[in-house]
Amino acid sequence: MLKFIPIKAQAGLVGFESPATEYTEQGLDLDTLLIDKPSATYIGLAQGDSMTGCGIFDGDLLIVSRAEPIIDMAVVVALLNGVFVCKRIDKVNRCLLSDAEGRTPYRLTEGDEFSIEGVVTRSIRLHKKLSHQLKK
Repeated sequence: MLKFIPIKAQAGLVGFESPATEYTEQGLDLDTLLIDKPSATYIGLAQGDSMTGCGIFDGDLLIVSRAEPIIDMAVVVALLNGVFVCKRIDKVNRCLLSDAEGRTPYRLTEGDEFSIEGVVTRSIRLHKKLSHQLKK
């Protein structure tokens, strides 16, 4: 269990107030904070730069929920022809869209093996790479 120390950000100050002046100790459980339905949630690792326009970067952790409704233009993780991808789903035009400039939409065809594995509900930026690999 981590402990949370709230520090108020104040614009225009020259120095910094001591964090201990308003120290309060509260329990912080990241599972409770970030995951709504644990039994329907998994975590993946983003690869590539096709979703930078919506704030998902290479190496980010993705929290993916199978319990969320798949609405038009949601960011999803899908299995496309045997490869996991993270894209926006355009349900109206049956396309997968990247959120990076210069990317062409991928039009889904009858020949594609396609299934949506879940909706990305959160992404977490890792400012330092993981020191160990996630289990596959």
